Amino acid sequence: MMIKPSIIDLARGWLGTPYQHQASLKGMGCDCLGLVRGIWREALGAEPEVPPAYAPDWAEAGLEETLADAGRRHLIEIPPLVFEAGDVLLFRWKPHLPAKHAGIATSRSTMIHAQEGVAVSEVPLAHWWLS
Repeated sequence: MMIKPSIIDLARGWLGTPYQHQASLKGMGCDCLGLVRGIWREALGAEPEVPPAYAPDWAEAGLEETLADAGRRHLIEIPPLVFEAGDVLLFRWKPHLPAKHAGIATSRSTMIHAQEGVAVSEVPLAHWWLS
């Protein structure tokens, strides 16, 4: 019997992957969406949809809930702050802007994410992330 790795184990396999806008290749480069896409492929197989090309400022430019809407199509939405390890987390930089950042919860107090200028890392979910 083969034991399937947990989402957290898969996410930790991406630690150290350099940040690269629109990429989704473990060890080579990814952005926050590419991290979630890559973990999806490892855990579930083919991605359910391919995202269109997007600029770094796509959320501010369009003000549409593109990321959140895609999440609603393929994941189960839960209320904010009601998450468990292995859940996908979406973040807004400001309350009036669309969700623009994603990560994978590794506990109630930590997550793995890709952020510009930093390799994929596991970080504390500090108060400013949770707000």
